[in-house]
Amino acid sequence: RQLVVNGVMATDIVDKELKALRNGRWAKAFKEKQLEESPTDAINRKATIVIEHLIQASDVSHTMQHWHIYRKWNERFFLECYKAYHEGRAEKDPTENWYKGEIGFFDFYIIPLTKKLKECGVFGVSSDEYLNYAEQNRKEWELRGQEVVAEMVELAHSQIGVPRAPIVAEEED
Repeated sequence: RQLVVNGVMATDIVDKELKALRNGRWAKAFKEKQLEESPTDAINRKATIVIEHLIQASDVSHTMQHWHIYRKWNERFFLECYKAYHEGRAEKDPTENWYKGEIGFFDFYIIPLTKKLKECGVFGVSSDEYLNYAEQNRKEWELRGQEVVAEMVELAHSQIGVPRAPIVAEEED
Protein backbone atom coordinates (compact mmCIF):
# COMPACT_ATOMS: atom_id res chain seq x y z
CA ARG A 1 0.00 0.00 0.00
CA GLN A 2 2.75 2.46 0.95
CA LEU A 3 4.48 1.90 -2.39
CA VAL A 4 1.32 2.94 -4.25
CA VAL A 5 0.87 5.99 -2.02
CA ASN A 6 4.52 7.03 -2.51
CA GLY A 7 4.17 6.49 -6.27
CA VAL A 8 1.11 8.70 -6.54
CA MET A 9 2.63 11.35 -4.28
CA ALA A 10 5.78 11.35 -6.43
CA THR A 11 3.81 13.20 -9.10
CA ASP A 12 3.44 16.19 -6.74
CA ILE A 13 6.63 17.99 -7.67
CA VAL A 14 5.62 21.36 -6.22
CA ASP A 15 5.42 20.38 -2.55
CA LYS A 16 8.81 21.26 -1.05
CA GLU A 17 8.32 19.05 2.00
CA LEU A 18 7.60 15.98 -0.16
CA LYS A 19 10.63 16.81 -2.31
CA ALA A 20 12.84 17.01 0.78
CA LEU A 21 11.52 13.65 1.99
CA ARG A 22 12.17 12.07 -1.43
CA ASN A 23 15.68 13.51 -1.54
CA GLY A 24 16.32 12.13 1.94
CA ARG A 25 15.11 8.67 0.90
CA TRP A 26 17.31 8.86 -2.21
CA ALA A 27 20.36 9.78 -0.15
CA LYS A 28 19.64 7.00 2.31
CA ALA A 29 19.21 4.46 -0.49
CA PHE A 30 22.11 5.47 -2.74
CA LYS A 31 24.59 7.64 -0.88
CA GLU A 32 24.64 6.57 2.76
CA LYS A 33 25.88 3.22 4.06
CA GLN A 34 23.26 1.60 6.28
CA LEU A 35 25.16 -0.49 8.78
CA GLU A 36 22.15 -1.48 10.87
CA GLU A 37 19.78 -2.24 8.01
CA SER A 38 18.99 -5.69 6.66
CA PRO A 39 19.81 -6.38 2.99
CA THR A 40 16.09 -6.88 2.31
CA ASP A 41 15.21 -3.47 3.78
CA ALA A 42 17.99 -1.81 1.74
CA ILE A 43 16.75 -3.41 -1.49
CA ASN A 44 13.14 -2.46 -0.73
CA ARG A 45 14.17 1.13 0.00
CA LYS A 46 16.06 1.36 -3.30
CA ALA A 47 13.20 -0.21 -5.24
CA THR A 48 10.66 2.17 -3.71
CA ILE A 49 12.63 5.33 -4.41
CA VAL A 50 13.49 4.18 -7.95
CA ILE A 51 9.81 3.54 -8.66
CA GLU A 52 8.98 7.05 -7.41
CA HIS A 53 11.58 8.52 -9.75
CA LEU A 54 10.39 6.40 -12.67
CA ILE A 55 6.88 7.77 -12.15
CA GLN A 56 8.29 11.29 -12.08
CA ALA A 57 10.26 10.62 -15.28
CA SER A 58 7.21 9.23 -17.03
CA ASP A 59 5.31 12.40 -16.14
CA VAL A 60 7.92 14.61 -17.84
CA SER A 61 9.48 12.20 -20.33
CA HIS A 62 8.92 14.63 -23.21
CA THR A 63 11.69 16.80 -21.79
CA MET A 64 14.15 13.91 -22.18
CA GLN A 65 13.40 13.22 -25.84
CA HIS A 66 14.05 14.91 -29.17
CA TRP A 67 13.37 18.67 -29.39
CA HIS A 68 10.29 18.13 -31.58
CA ILE A 69 8.73 15.78 -29.01
CA TYR A 70 9.51 18.23 -26.23
CA ARG A 71 7.97 21.09 -28.23
CA LYS A 72 4.81 19.12 -29.02
CA TRP A 73 4.02 18.27 -25.39
CA ASN A 74 5.22 21.61 -24.03
CA GLU A 75 2.83 23.35 -26.41
CA ARG A 76 -0.06 21.14 -25.37
CA PHE A 77 0.59 21.84 -21.70
CA PHE A 78 0.92 25.57 -22.40
CA LEU A 79 -2.41 25.60 -24.25
CA GLU A 80 -4.06 23.71 -21.40
CA CYS A 81 -2.74 26.23 -18.86
CA TYR A 82 -3.61 29.20 -21.07
CA LYS A 83 -7.17 28.02 -21.59
CA ALA A 84 -7.59 27.35 -17.86
CA TYR A 85 -6.38 30.87 -17.08
CA HIS A 86 -8.75 32.51 -19.56
CA GLU A 87 -11.66 30.42 -18.29
CA GLY A 88 -10.94 31.49 -14.70
CA ARG A 89 -9.77 28.04 -13.57
CA ALA A 90 -6.16 29.13 -12.98
CA GLU A 91 -4.80 32.19 -11.22
CA LYS A 92 -1.60 32.70 -13.20
CA ASP A 93 -1.27 33.75 -16.83
CA PRO A 94 1.26 31.27 -18.26
CA THR A 95 2.51 33.80 -20.80
CA GLU A 96 4.09 35.86 -18.02
CA ASN A 97 6.79 33.38 -17.01
CA TRP A 98 6.71 30.38 -19.34
CA TYR A 99 10.13 31.04 -20.87
CA LYS A 100 11.97 31.48 -17.55
CA GLY A 101 9.87 28.79 -15.90
CA GLU A 102 11.03 26.18 -18.40
CA ILE A 103 14.68 27.06 -17.82
CA GLY A 104 14.20 26.65 -14.07
CA PHE A 105 12.27 23.43 -14.66
CA PHE A 106 15.22 21.98 -16.59
CA ASP A 107 17.84 23.27 -14.14
CA PHE A 108 16.17 22.33 -10.89
CA TYR A 109 14.02 19.33 -11.78
CA ILE A 110 14.59 17.65 -15.15
CA ILE A 111 18.38 17.56 -15.31
CA PRO A 112 18.79 16.51 -11.65
CA LEU A 113 16.14 13.81 -12.22
CA THR A 114 17.94 12.44 -15.28
CA LYS A 115 21.19 12.39 -13.30
CA LYS A 116 19.52 10.38 -10.53
CA LEU A 117 18.12 7.92 -13.07
CA LYS A 118 21.62 7.55 -14.48
CA GLU A 119 23.08 7.09 -10.99
CA CYS A 120 20.71 4.26 -10.07
CA GLY A 121 21.30 2.51 -13.41
CA VAL A 122 17.66 1.63 -14.05
CA PHE A 123 17.85 2.53 -17.76
CA GLY A 124 21.40 1.34 -18.40
CA VAL A 125 23.14 3.20 -21.22
CA SER A 126 19.86 4.84 -22.25
CA SER A 127 20.27 7.11 -19.22
CA ASP A 128 23.02 8.98 -21.08
CA GLU A 129 20.61 9.59 -23.96
CA TYR A 130 17.91 10.98 -21.64
CA LEU A 131 20.39 13.27 -19.93
CA ASN A 132 21.82 14.45 -23.26
CA TYR A 133 18.36 15.21 -24.67
CA ALA A 134 17.39 17.09 -21.50
CA GLU A 135 20.55 19.21 -21.67
CA GLN A 136 20.14 19.82 -25.43
CA ASN A 137 16.49 20.81 -25.00
CA ARG A 138 17.43 23.19 -22.22
CA LYS A 139 20.05 24.85 -24.47
CA GLU A 140 17.64 25.00 -27.40
CA TRP A 141 14.94 26.48 -25.16
CA GLU A 142 17.35 29.15 -23.94
CA LEU A 143 18.07 30.08 -27.57
CA ARG A 144 14.58 29.79 -29.07
CA GLY A 145 12.20 29.68 -26.12
CA GLN A 146 10.97 33.27 -26.31
CA GLU A 147 10.18 32.80 -29.99
CA VAL A 148 8.42 29.51 -29.18
CA VAL A 149 6.33 31.18 -26.46
CA ALA A 150 5.28 33.90 -28.91
CA GLU A 151 4.21 31.21 -31.39
CA MET A 152 2.28 29.34 -28.68
CA VAL A 153 0.50 32.55 -27.63
CA GLU A 154 -0.55 33.16 -31.24
CA LEU A 155 -1.79 29.57 -31.50
CA ALA A 156 -3.68 29.93 -28.23
CA HIS A 157 -5.34 33.11 -29.44
CA SER A 158 -6.43 31.46 -32.66
CA GLN A 159 -7.76 28.37 -30.86
CA ILE A 160 -9.36 30.01 -27.85
CA GLY A 161 -10.38 33.31 -29.37
CA VAL A 162 -8.79 35.52 -26.73
CA PRO A 163 -8.10 39.08 -27.90
CA ARG A 164 -4.48 39.57 -28.80
CA ALA A 165 -2.26 41.70 -26.61
CA PRO A 166 1.19 42.82 -27.65
CA ILE A 167 3.77 40.17 -26.89
CA VAL A 168 6.57 41.54 -24.76
CA ALA A 169 9.75 39.50 -24.57
CA GLU A 170 10.88 38.62 -21.06
CA GLU A 171 13.97 40.41 -19.86
CA GLU A 172 17.09 38.36 -19.23
CA ASP A 173 18.56 38.60 -15.74
